Amino acid sequence: MLSMMRSPDNSIASRVSYLALMTALSAVLGYLELLIPINLFGIPGVKLGLANIVSLMVLYSFGPLSACMVVLSRVILLGLLFGNPYSFLFSAAGGLMSLAAMYVLKKSGFFTMTGVSAGGGVFHNTGQLLIALLTLKGISFVNYFPVLVMAGCICGSIMGILGGIIYDRIDPYIKRGII
Repeated sequence: MLSMMRSPDNSIASRVSYLALMTALSAVLGYLELLIPINLFGIPGVKLGLANIVSLMVLYSFGPLSACMVVLSRVILLGLLFGNPYSFLFSAAGGLMSLAAMYVLKKSGFFTMTGVSAGGGVFHNTGQLLIALLTLKGISFVNYFPVLVMAGCICGSIMGILGGIIYDRIDPYIKRGII
């Protein structure tokens, strides 16, 4: 297990510090998103996905296990600080489905970071819709699925473009072990 935790400079402490920083940044971006008073497309729950930029960075830099740790840590942290059991459940389902989809899309080699992120956005909304189907009465909200897919594609693509720009800037430092 410890061999999977090694960073490029073989320092476990360096990798743990980086992942803690990414978790904190992800939580801050998630919190900032809670403060945005807009409701995209007029549908409750549709957000930009700012924290997805961090998940993407960690997935590309350190792999799926590290990305999963960051996503789960963010969901737990924000759930404890600002949420309730339902918001935690919706966030966890969306975040984990998004990460799984991004990993598969990245692994396929057919998609750019923008495409991977767009797929993550779609599957985040899909995960939340599945939880809604399991926990809420009535299925009238299923009619929103096409709009959720569109919102996931648009917001995911925007976050993927931003993530690609940031990744190109920080990846050389990660490879040299500076970060």
